Amino acid sequence: MNEKHKRPGAGVRLRNYFLTGLIIVAPVFITAYLTWTFIGWVDGWVKPYIPAPYNPDYYLPFAVPGFGLLTALVLITLIGFLTANLVGRSIVAFGESLLDRMPLVRSLYKGLKQIFQTVLAEQSSSFKQAGLIQYPRQGLWSIVFVATETKGEVDHRLPGHDSVSVFLPTTPNPTSGFLLFVPRKDIIILDMSVEEAAKMVISAGLVSPDFPRKLPVQGKAKVKPLAP
Repeated sequence: MNEKHKRPGAGVRLRNYFLTGLIIVAPVFITAYLTWTFIGWVDGWVKPYIPAPYNPDYYLPFAVPGFGLLTALVLITLIGFLTANLVGRSIVAFGESLLDRMPLVRSLYKGLKQIFQTVLAEQSSSFKQAGLIQYPRQGLWSIVFVATETKGEVDHRLPGHDSVSVFLPTTPNPTSGFLLFVPRKDIIILDMSVEEAAKMVISAGLVSPDFPRKLPVQGKAKVKPLAP
């Protein structure tokens, strides 16, 4: 028996139009708001230290947004350029020797420096791959970000001496989580990027990257090698 398709009512159509518009407008608005807030926050920190003759706000009847951020980027780049030579490294070494004499400041500075060096160094392989491990028990799988090969005493104490340090993020806040040391053979490296995996974690699995399957998966997935 053929049934005629009923046309959605006006209320349903209005709701669909609203949801479609919300999907388009909300990400744009939130992105613009966060960007503008960040620029204003940096400007509020940097602009007070810029001499009046070099600050366009001093000459113009309105504030120039982003000038403080631009100034900060130029200064950071300039400091990096100056510290790349022998004189700059000597000055940095002298400053660090002074910080080493301050008990509390010394620990804070060294910890922050090590974190930034690990995350930002070009030779670092931190968080370049996403993977799957069985957690919190056998049969349940969780997404992890591969940090690096386990080193030092931890690697020496673990059986097999072939483990990998991974970060297991929490949902919906991926900035918190757990540091785990997992045998290399127990990690399944994913094709998706770390950014795509982070989106999947934040959305609680609602946002999943496209995965064109050319062949049906048979058996257990193979463990891919870690990125160099």
